[in-house]
Amino acid sequence: MPIYLPETTQTSTESLTPRQIVAELDRHVVGQAAAKRAVAIALRNRVRRQRLPPDLAEEIAPKNILMIGPTGVGKTEIARRLARLAQSPFLKVEASKFTEVGYVGRDVDSMIRDLAELAVGMVREEQQAEVREKASQNAEERLLDLLLPPTRPLGPEEDAAAAREQQQHTRERMRQQLRAGALDARVVELDVRERAFPSLEIISGSSVEEVDINLKDMLPGLFQGRSKKRRMKVPDARQHLAQEEAQKLIDMDGVARAAVERVEQAGIVFLDEIDKIAGREGAHGPEVSREGVQRDILPIVEGTTVNTKYGMVRTDHILFIAAGAFHVSKPSDLIPELQGRFPIRVELEALGREEFVRILTEPRSALVKQYTALLETEGIDLVFTDDAVRSIADFAAVVNERTENIGARRLHTVMEKLLDTISFEGPDLPDKHVLIDEAYVERMLGAIVKDDDLSRYIL
Repeated sequence: MPIYLPETTQTSTESLTPRQIVAELDRHVVGQAAAKRAVAIALRNRVRRQRLPPDLAEEIAPKNILMIGPTGVGKTEIARRLARLAQSPFLKVEASKFTEVGYVGRDVDSMIRDLAELAVGMVREEQQAEVREKASQNAEERLLDLLLPPTRPLGPEEDAAAAREQQQHTRERMRQQLRAGALDARVVELDVRERAFPSLEIISGSSVEEVDINLKDMLPGLFQGRSKKRRMKVPDARQHLAQEEAQKLIDMDGVARAAVERVEQAGIVFLDEIDKIAGREGAHGPEVSREGVQRDILPIVEGTTVNTKYGMVRTDHILFIAAGAFHVSKPSDLIPELQGRFPIRVELEALGREEFVRILTEPRSALVKQYTALLETEGIDLVFTDDAVRSIADFAAVVNERTENIGARRLHTVMEKLLDTISFEGPDLPDKHVLIDEAYVERMLGAIVKDDDLSRYIL
């Protein structure tokens, strides 16, 4: 019997070949063909693994990827777009945030607990979408109960059946008014449950998550929260009641089980700045815990079981994508055991003028399109000429060469400086048609780029 990933993951990636996955990534990320090829193969291998018998599938570990390249070349964006394409739980963490066991700071298990939280959120949203119609109907009935006057006691000669019919007729008339929005100005009173956050001293050496789990087991009534009366308008009350009803219709135990399975079979963790914990020092100096952090990360990447509030999560089949610039250190400075857990190495190329021109114009959410759309909300018709785009790319490349090379992120600073005046004065401009040509770019950026001191601080 094959192992199936969550239904949403199957439908989105089952039919995509590695070539098609790369084509999807090309719509958002410029260049870096080798990295896209590596992640496309890794994602496709997950689909292939689904089709194997369970005993063989259990033995096939994901081939983790190490991306090597300077900042701002697309490492994080490739991983994030891949996760969105696969509809997988995705977590980006900086390796430098973690500390060795015994030191103050985040423990490495927290990345898996965070991933489980994300997966629970994903599954809950999917199930809420399924029960939204039923929850809306239930919320409407509760709201009508609040809006209708209480039933008066029947007199000795009154017909109960006629009274019920009259009451039902009034309710239906009220329902029509509610749906037509005629009652939106009315105010109703609801019982709203508050979440209780007890103030506790966290015991040294234990994580917040562990304390939370233990307290909920020992004192189940402490975290239920109290209810209080709140007055709100009908639309707000309807939304609040719909959320409450949706929560009642969802089986949270089932959500937790599905989320744990999704993390185990489809989770992706992006470990950024892995080069910052590379290197092996002696037992002296302020950075004594670098190698210790590597040794703590190793079992997570190798495959271990992490205790979360939703149950035990195995990390054997989570895909880890590590990334680092490796300016000072090199991949061989990582401890051998960790190196062996990242068998696929891809080097990302630094970006130049030609790539910057493509980044500005080609992707679906290209920078030029973003700024044009933003200013269009003010009624401003912003038009960039081809010469202007090339000039912006040239200036960004020059600043990267003269100062720190921060890759495509330099385009953000250049574009902000270029459009600073228009962004500020936009609502008051008499002429709403603005042309950005090469002369305008030169006028706004030329002096800053030529002055090294200015470009260092401003761009």
